[in-house]
Amino acid sequence: MIQSEKQKHRGDEEEVKELCMANGVCFEKIRQEGSNVSSLEIFFSGFPRMVGLSFFPRLCQLTIVGQDIKHIEGLERCPLLRELWVVQCDLTGISGLQNCVQLKKIYIYDNHICEINNLELLINLEVLWLNHNCITQIQGLDMLQNLKELNLADNDIEKIGHNLDPNVGLQNLNLSGNNISSFKELTLLARLPNLRELALKDPTSTPNPVCLLCNYATHVLYYMPGLQLLDTYDVSSKQVKDAAESTVMKKMMYYNMRVHTAQRNLAETRLSLMERKKTMLQLPEGCIRTLNHALKSLERELPASCKKSACTMEDGSTHLVEGSIDRSDITTDISPAMQHKILSKIEAMRERLQLWARRLQEIEAWYERVWTQATSMMEYTVQFLLMELESVGNIRLEEGCSTDAWFTSCCDLLHSRFSPSDFKVHSITGIKVNRIIRIHNSALRFRFEDKLHTLLASEESALSSQNSKRRLDHLFYVADCENNSEKEDSLCIVEEGFRTSEQNEALEKDGAIPLSNSLSVAEQPRIEHTLRQASQDSKLNADPIPFRHGQIIVSKVFVGHSTPLRKGDPLDRSRYPRLISVYRNVDAKHRTAVSQERPRSTKTHTGPECSPRRRQWFVFDHELVLPEYIIYFEYISADQEQPHSTGRDETPSNDIILDREVLNMEPVLPPQPKLLSLDDKMLLNVARANVLSQITVLSLHGNSLSQLKEISHLTALRHLTISFNEFTHLDDISHMPHLEFLDASYNCLVTLEGLKRLGQLKQLDLRWNKLTKAREDTAVLRKHTPALLRLDTRYNPWNRPEAVRMTILGRLTTLTHLDDMMVAEEEAACAVQMAAGAKVTQASLLALSCTSGDRPRSLSLLSTAQLLCSLSPAPSGLNRELEPDWTAKITSLNFDNQRISKLINLNKLVNLRWASFNDNDISKVEGLESCLKLEELSLNNNNISTLNGISKLHCLNKLSVDGNQLSSLEPLVLEQLPNLSFLSVENNSISSLHGIQRVRSLLELYIGNNQICTSRDIYFLKGLTNLIILDLYGNPLLEKLENYRIYVVFHLPSLKALDGVAVEVTECESAKDMFGGRLTPDMSCSIRMVDLSPTDLFCSLHSVNLDHNNLTSFSGLIYLPNIKALCLNYNHIESILPRQKTQAPLTNRQILYSKVHSSGYGQPSSSKGKGETGHTGSLEPLMGSLEVLHLSHNGISNMANLQLSRLTNLKALFLQGNDISQVDGLEGLHQLRELVLDRNRIKALAENSFISQNVLLELHLAENRIRELNYLDPLTELRKLFLGMNKLQDITELEKLEVLSSLTELSVVGNPVAKSSLHRPAIVLRLSQLQVLDGVMVTLEEKTRAELLDAEPTPCAQYPGASLPTNEINLPGLLPLMPRNTAIRGMTISGGLQNFLPGPDILQINMDESQFTFKHKKHKHSNAVRSGQSDITLRYIRRAGSNLPAGQLHDGNRVLITSQEQDSRYPNGGKPPPM
Repeated sequence: MIQSEKQKHRGDEEEVKELCMANGVCFEKIRQEGSNVSSLEIFFSGFPRMVGLSFFPRLCQLTIVGQDIKHIEGLERCPLLRELWVVQCDLTGISGLQNCVQLKKIYIYDNHICEINNLELLINLEVLWLNHNCITQIQGLDMLQNLKELNLADNDIEKIGHNLDPNVGLQNLNLSGNNISSFKELTLLARLPNLRELALKDPTSTPNPVCLLCNYATHVLYYMPGLQLLDTYDVSSKQVKDAAESTVMKKMMYYNMRVHTAQRNLAETRLSLMERKKTMLQLPEGCIRTLNHALKSLERELPASCKKSACTMEDGSTHLVEGSIDRSDITTDISPAMQHKILSKIEAMRERLQLWARRLQEIEAWYERVWTQATSMMEYTVQFLLMELESVGNIRLEEGCSTDAWFTSCCDLLHSRFSPSDFKVHSITGIKVNRIIRIHNSALRFRFEDKLHTLLASEESALSSQNSKRRLDHLFYVADCENNSEKEDSLCIVEEGFRTSEQNEALEKDGAIPLSNSLSVAEQPRIEHTLRQASQDSKLNADPIPFRHGQIIVSKVFVGHSTPLRKGDPLDRSRYPRLISVYRNVDAKHRTAVSQERPRSTKTHTGPECSPRRRQWFVFDHELVLPEYIIYFEYISADQEQPHSTGRDETPSNDIILDREVLNMEPVLPPQPKLLSLDDKMLLNVARANVLSQITVLSLHGNSLSQLKEISHLTALRHLTISFNEFTHLDDISHMPHLEFLDASYNCLVTLEGLKRLGQLKQLDLRWNKLTKAREDTAVLRKHTPALLRLDTRYNPWNRPEAVRMTILGRLTTLTHLDDMMVAEEEAACAVQMAAGAKVTQASLLALSCTSGDRPRSLSLLSTAQLLCSLSPAPSGLNRELEPDWTAKITSLNFDNQRISKLINLNKLVNLRWASFNDNDISKVEGLESCLKLEELSLNNNNISTLNGISKLHCLNKLSVDGNQLSSLEPLVLEQLPNLSFLSVENNSISSLHGIQRVRSLLELYIGNNQICTSRDIYFLKGLTNLIILDLYGNPLLEKLENYRIYVVFHLPSLKALDGVAVEVTECESAKDMFGGRLTPDMSCSIRMVDLSPTDLFCSLHSVNLDHNNLTSFSGLIYLPNIKALCLNYNHIESILPRQKTQAPLTNRQILYSKVHSSGYGQPSSSKGKGETGHTGSLEPLMGSLEVLHLSHNGISNMANLQLSRLTNLKALFLQGNDISQVDGLEGLHQLRELVLDRNRIKALAENSFISQNVLLELHLAENRIRELNYLDPLTELRKLFLGMNKLQDITELEKLEVLSSLTELSVVGNPVAKSSLHRPAIVLRLSQLQVLDGVMVTLEEKTRAELLDAEPTPCAQYPGASLPTNEINLPGLLPLMPRNTAIRGMTISGGLQNFLPGPDILQINMDESQFTFKHKKHKHSNAVRSGQSDITLRYIRRAGSNLPAGQLHDGNRVLITSQEQDSRYPNGGKPPPM
């Protein structure tokens, strides 16, 4: 022993000498010089152990390469060590570093280390290389908070898990050359906020399986946007990150649409089931109604001594009313024999009622089973879609249909392996395939093929490929149904494959995968489990086949060499080390495991085909089982489950015959006359009483009453029955202090509002009414019926019926029975607790909020609020002392399904960004005014009817209001949401898309299952150029509009998906072929710009009508060379040319608004900026041929901004119906002859208003606010002036008109000055040349009378006639120049349509025949005389709007572009302006 120690010491000494020599240290002076050495290196010298390091206490770096070292040791006296290299050695573990707490870098790669441990004390460690080892699990790094670089390449790691979460400082991570195969594992790396370099397939290592999957880089870059290097490639550019982000966002939008579609399909299924249920309920409900009506009528005939019950339920059970009923005042003549007959008949009726009540329960149970199954299928669909999304397309679940060959093959396979004899005991005769899903899992398929290839390559070469194929088979697997984990098990298999033997053993299950080639064998465990459950659960027991619906996973299996399972052997691979699987035969008769082989036989079988017997296989290697299909099926029984009585049978069923027999039993009561109203006499007669105050029991059953105003006189009433009437409310039943019982069943009650002060009411029957709002009605009962003990609310169409019971119990704490069921104390306490929590309180805010600042990187389709609150805990404990500003830190709220009715206590949540309030009872969106940073808001399934409360949420980009009561899209609200990109308003009552055009940033719009029915609604979407997903499914429009889909695709070319289905290229081509170039009535509903280039094509165009559009300028119209008449009424014209202002750089919002051509119209300019002065003489003239211009109803407030002076040849200008307050900007219109400014806001005329209008002939200023008539001097040629409906008060203002020497017609009707009868003689006297005043001719007699009234007669002014050119073209609305004294007696227009359209180049858009028919409406005036009609008629013709027949335009054509069907030839909508 001593000798061996000496030898060891001598060996260590030699190794130290070698170490010294390699590093230039004198061995003899090692004790002196060793303390000065800070770095040691030793390479490839066979160094067996780490010895002699204690001589170097100041050692900082140690490098050992290529030695035979198996353990790290000898570093106890090297506390200053900072860098350690032990590379290409034989290390099997990490040890001996406890004292080296200063270590910052450790390189121990290329060893045989299997586990990461013993690093807990190295808190200063920054670099750790463990590549090229045998590590299978990441662990032991929790304490390394300063770790920045970790290299685990070329190990056997399959899972990342959460083991790196504590290493938040990690910047460089290398996991290349491992076996990571799932994107979910990579997702976990997003928890490393400082990660900058990641390698999963660097050039020096083999790639991980996950790197071979599609979209690998996109997935990584989305989850880790901070990466600078990925697999040695530079990914730091913004373009790369944006591309990944955009790709993922599009995928999320796509799958969100698919989920919406699945949920919508489920809603459709529910509606279909409810319709079927409603049909099935018609017969039993009708029979129950008939029997109950007869039963209550019979009970009314019984004397008090025989009436022990006051309420009869549908099931025939009766309930005593607390307190006796005093009927001593009532007399009866019913004999004992008759009483016995009545009681016998009542008993028979109750038996029939019990039978029909069971039928109702059976139908309800059937509905619940079918609905549960449909819901389960939808949940599977959603989970499959989420799986596809999270795997970035590497897992795809394909839905099969009967036209797919693989679908048919799967059906044939299942039917071939079904044996009816196995299910004979359950009366099952067949199976029906409902759905088949094909599984495309790239990772599992790669794994299966690699494993199979490896196995086949390692077997003997003599084994032919044909034999290997015979070992492949498709076998059945049924998911584990224990602990109701069937769904989780199935989803796990689809995503990750079958569990390993080790995982199964950890779950205390067999260490092999059970598979079978027989349906009965595979299904046996599930059937036995379901039957056990059914024996304990009455709901399951209601179905004769509780295991009716099943699912099978069909897998491709390589069973390899297999042998029978030895009897008594556990399923342990260690007992069959060289086999892939074992099997056992299953006896068809006894269904027990048997093995016909001899016990000692070791004979192997080359495949399952060697025997046609039904077998159960147990496969040990999970990689050789590839799931390929999921088949959903149901068993068909001999008497297939059919709900009772659909009511479609033409012949009466036996039950109906039995009902008739019971109803015809003696005594048969004669029909009683129905009361429509009540008075005191009728009340006494019905109650068989003499005095109203004596009536304590009153039955008004079976009448047609809708009001009970006289009932308040019955002050002693205790028992009231008003069933089978027509009451919609109970307002009359109030202030009845003694009423204890009220039966209001079988009425039409829609609310309990009005029911007041029934302090003694103990029992209330509200069955078979139309109540829907449990919360509101319960609030009424809580307030006015404090003593209520029994309440029956069944058979009402409640909103959310599943929550009605808890809602009622939470508020009516006195109830002992609800819906004929006793209220348990535990149930009542739970309901009260839920009711107390149905408010937004401090406690609920703490429990349901989150303070995270950013949305987590996740491919989940949950809303941000739901996602954050599920991942992050509440900001602080409920019992901790809160910071003063704790509410300001809340960024997310998830109040889903909390039964809240109001949004309160949210005013301090100023930083709230994401909120979800789904499945509550909210009726108004209020309380969010302070949450100005809100980005996402979800209010699905509430009672909201308006969106008024969100108009201040300008940051909102996602809004979901599905399942509410919205009737319209409110434009004033939506225009306040400039950032909204997602809007979902499905399942509402919206009838029009009007308003949606205000949300120009919208990307996704879900508005299915509403009431949209017209094709014009599609045009509201045309301005949404960013819209890519639209869902209109379930609207009447789909049925009404022919070729609906391609019609929408044509009008919305940016659309990528419509109604849950992607838009194909062929659909776009078909849409262009069908609708391209077509002229439709809706074509011009929203024209914002006109481009008629090249203008040479329109050289013959003389008249254009673009009324009722969204033009803000003349745009391309200014280039039309020969345009003479232009109609732009009902637009938003701001200027001839688009206005351009010199201004500061635009904000993002201003840039968005600048794209909307109609923005800002009608806004008055308080001051004229540069380039906006009224004088435009320096500006180049435009449209030199234009003579008539119509600009009525454009919201114009500033005439100068229009730049009308540039239209130098203009002769007629119509500006009625605007907001003009000052007449200016007409300086350049020297040729203007007619100006219409009716219905504006003009108060006074300025000095320069008409400075250039010296040839103006006609001026209309009616319906303004003019008080003074100044500055009319330039109008020397004015002949007609219309000033009606202004505010002229003094006759002296009219005297100012003497400057108008040519004035022949004047109207001042409707002014205060015209109220006096003296105004007419005064005007006639002053304006001697006047011919028509207020529409009435001025006669010579009237002039003479006026002169006589004047003390000093003034001779009539004489003026010479003037001649004007009469050969000018008469344009629509243009008053032709003519001599002042020319007498016009009449005018007609004839010639027909052919004269109106002389040219061939005609563009007619939305043209109506009425637009070519000249309609003349005579102006009716109370004082009009026949002699003046010709002049008045002519005036209206000259002013006939914009659509006079184009035949008056010589050699010209006209274009009409209008979306209105009204006759728009008159500028005032067909009505001439007032005189």
